[in-house]
Amino acid sequence: MLTEILEMGFTHVELGYDLRLDLVPGVKKLVAQNAVKVDSLHNFCPVPIGAPRGHPELFTLADLDHRIRESAINHTLKTARFAAEVGARVVVVHAGNVEMNRMSADLCALYERGEQFSPAYEKAKLKLQVTREKKARKHLELLTQSLERLLPAVAETGVRIALEVLPTWEALPSEFEMEALGKQFAAQHLMYWHDIGHAQIRQNLGFISQERWLERLQPYLAGMHIHDVAAPALDHLMPPQGQVDFPRLARFAARDILRVFEPASQTPKENIIEGLRVLRQAWEPRATEQSTNTSKDGYSL
Repeated sequence: MLTEILEMGFTHVELGYDLRLDLVPGVKKLVAQNAVKVDSLHNFCPVPIGAPRGHPELFTLADLDHRIRESAINHTLKTARFAAEVGARVVVVHAGNVEMNRMSADLCALYERGEQFSPAYEKAKLKLQVTREKKARKHLELLTQSLERLLPAVAETGVRIALEVLPTWEALPSEFEMEALGKQFAAQHLMYWHDIGHAQIRQNLGFISQERWLERLQPYLAGMHIHDVAAPALDHLMPPQGQVDFPRLARFAARDILRVFEPASQTPKENIIEGLRVLRQAWEPRATEQSTNTSKDGYSL
C-alpha cells in the first residue's frame, strides 16, 4: 500500500481508519527507515480489536449513550498515542451526529430532480434546520464533556485533535458550532479539519458558503481532505472531475496546514496523479511561496 503511494510521487501519508493491526509493523518499519512520513491519522487507527471493520463513527464523542462516548474517548486516545509513535501531528475525528431522521438525503433527492429552488425544497430544508436546532443542544453538551476529558490526555502525546466537517446537516459540529468549540478549547489546541468535498456538498444543499467559513475558521485550521464533487453529493472524485473551484481555495491551502488527497478506494492511479497535477497548477504559484509545510511536495495521500 505505502509503496504504491510512494510510486505516485507522494512522500507523506495519512493513515486511515481501515488500517488493520497486522499492517502496523510494516508501517512502523518504513517510518523508521525514513521511507515515508506520516502526517496524520484518521480516527480510529488502527482498527480497534473486536471491531468488525474500520469506520470513523464506530464510537462518537457526542453520542447520547455514555458507554459509546467512553469507547470514543478511550479509542481516540489510543489513536493519538499511535500517531505519536509514527510521528504524526494530527488525528482527524468525526464528532458524531444528531439523533434524528436523516433528512439531508431528502434534499439530495429533490436536488437531483431539479427542485433545489422549489417551495418543497425550502420547506424540507427549513424542517431539517429547525429539527436539528432542537435536538443538537444535548449532543453539544456531551461533546464538550468528552473533549474536556480527552484533550488533556491527548496533549501529553504532542498530537492535536481536529474535528472534521461532514457532508450532512445532521452531523456535528456545524461550522458555527466548530467556531464556538475552537474558542472554548483554544488553550488545549482543539483544531478544525476542513474536508473540501464535504463542504462543497453542504454548499450545494444551501447550508453554507465554503469560502466564507474557511475564512472564519482559519485560526483553528489543521488541514484539508482534498477531493472533488459532482453535484449534489457524489464526492471523493479527483480534480478536475467535479465542480469544486480549487483556485478560489488556494489562499487557504497556502497556510501551514496538512493537505491530504482522499480519493475513493477504487480510483485509478492515473486519476490520482492527474488530480495532483491539476491541483499543483491551481495552487502552487501562491501555495509554494507562502507554505511552511514540511512535506517535500506539500501533499499527503
